[in-house]
Amino acid sequence: MSKPRFTFIDLFAGIGGFHLAMHRLGGKCVFASEIDQEARKTYEHNFKGVSPELFEDELFNDDIRSVSPQTMPDFDVLCAGFPCQPFSQAGYKRGFADTTDSERGNLFFNIVDIIESKRPKAFFLENVRGIINHDDGKTFATIRNSLEEELGYSFYYEIVKASDYGLPQLRPRTFMIGFRNDTPPKNFQFPPKKTLKFNMSDVWGGKCSREIGYTLRVGGRGSKITDRRNWDAYLVNGEIKRLMPEQGRKMQGFPDTFDFPVSKISAMKQLGNSVAIDAIYECGKSLVDYMNRLTSKENHTNTKSNKGEWTELYSFIQIVHDKHLALADKDLNPISEKKITITKVSTENSQKEYILTESDQVIIRDLESTTERVISVSQFINEEVIGLLASRIREGKGASFEISEFEVIKSSIGICATKGGTSEQKSDIILDIHNEDIQKENEGFGIKSYLGSKPTLLNASGSNTNFIFKIEDVESLDLEEINRINTGHKIKKRLAEISKAGGRLVFDRVEASTMEYNLKMIDSSMCHILSEMLLLFYVNRISSVKESVARIDVEGNLKDQVDYGNRKHLEVIVKRFLLGVMLGLFTGKKWDGNYSSNGTIVVKNDGSQVGYHIIDKKNMEDYLFENIKFDTPSTTRHRFASVIREGGGYYFKLNLQLRFK
Repeated sequence: MSKPRFTFIDLFAGIGGFHLAMHRLGGKCVFASEIDQEARKTYEHNFKGVSPELFEDELFNDDIRSVSPQTMPDFDVLCAGFPCQPFSQAGYKRGFADTTDSERGNLFFNIVDIIESKRPKAFFLENVRGIINHDDGKTFATIRNSLEEELGYSFYYEIVKASDYGLPQLRPRTFMIGFRNDTPPKNFQFPPKKTLKFNMSDVWGGKCSREIGYTLRVGGRGSKITDRRNWDAYLVNGEIKRLMPEQGRKMQGFPDTFDFPVSKISAMKQLGNSVAIDAIYECGKSLVDYMNRLTSKENHTNTKSNKGEWTELYSFIQIVHDKHLALADKDLNPISEKKITITKVSTENSQKEYILTESDQVIIRDLESTTERVISVSQFINEEVIGLLASRIREGKGASFEISEFEVIKSSIGICATKGGTSEQKSDIILDIHNEDIQKENEGFGIKSYLGSKPTLLNASGSNTNFIFKIEDVESLDLEEINRINTGHKIKKRLAEISKAGGRLVFDRVEASTMEYNLKMIDSSMCHILSEMLLLFYVNRISSVKESVARIDVEGNLKDQVDYGNRKHLEVIVKRFLLGVMLGLFTGKKWDGNYSSNGTIVVKNDGSQVGYHIIDKKNMEDYLFENIKFDTPSTTRHRFASVIREGGGYYFKLNLQLRFK
């Protein structure tokens, strides 16, 4: 395929049903993931010639939990038939709480992590019909809220049968489709139903008693034809026959050339786990057509932003007005003798620079056209306007909202975006600065805002911030009973139940190898230090980083990690870690140890702002050490705090999130 119409990724890929359908629509698969070894054999056998890059460039992943989204290729459409057993009538219907066989119940949130990081144009998800009503509709509400409210995608769903689009099989499945930048009227429609292309008599090559076949299942072979759970026995020419891969392949819409380099038992299991190709194709066609129409309209002006985005714009405007920034002490008090003058301001990937003069005038330089224009700042910005903007941000409701006063300023001075880049950068704003001690050009500054809820230093990010502990000294645990605890302080109570059963949590590893690598860039003992601090937080509710360092048992598990149990050495390491997170370290991307930002602007609750810069490293480190605390993110969203049974052992995860006090 020389020029694909779109790119897609194939998660929980099975044997490649989504891949076949989307490739027929002109798509190119740029990443795939499947953990089952037998299914991987079939996938590679059939797609090595179609998508050789997947296998040559090691883009055919196995365990989705091991992937850092930031390291994945960019793509247009995310496709995923995520594990259905936790929601199926045929299983135990444990849903997100299914940790009896690794973590198949909550793998949906890996999809959320990937969408949040990569921001594709669309997603196409498939699961069993029962997911809609599972747990009285709470599961489906969580899925919809995660995609629609948290990530800002539209959300459409429909129960689709294979027979709705030409294949002779019932197979009712919930199809979920959504789009980025899908503004009202939001009128995506699932395609109209189609007549059967062939029936079960055609599948068997003989007269079959059924025109449309039963839903292909995984296992359960050998049931009687009269059994209500029968799925593989058919009456053909008056004789009972059982499905084999030849028939299953046709019922699912796979071409006759699709080959199974595995046993017939494995082939039947793989077909039962797959998707109905024609149903995916027809709905995928509607998805791609609608996505392309949206893409052509993506340059429309979006007048809504969240509090963080508004604050970045607010800080930009205040800098244009003030033309200076006071560096602060550890308590956010400005230090008058450490004020820096700002002579230029811009943002990452911006095509404009704002030259700040000693007068009221600002020179706006367009880097693309090399033209300049001059404006008078006081025409648009003054102390009263800045105070009003701060109030509007504080009062803002919802995930995103409009501020009409900002729109006037944006259009007047030509600001169309804030940093304009990706979330994978520490610099929200770029400044030229100087004072008596320094003169720096193009210095990156991050922005932290107290206009609203307290800002985070390090956001929870699923597996990237999960620390895995092995539960030692127990032969068996009633994991369902423990995981059922769902009252206040449930994590502490679950840990207490583990302890009551004789269990002891021993740090095993950081779940994401990239995060482990980054922490070891700080110090070889950093993973162990944070694991001890997490236990202090979740067990003893010691949230302050400073207090945690004071209370940690340096003579215990850290005795061999920190020099001679030296608490001062521990403090130095933790400060180094906090500074690294502030200026350079990302959880899901390998860090080279360098800072991508050299300073931070803090917007205080009253709207005033102060700064920290690496030239005054001590105050920055002290500010972080005094003002950062551990925080508890969503256990469901970030897949932690449940007992997991895996590989014959029991495990428990704790998640790292850091917030300003």
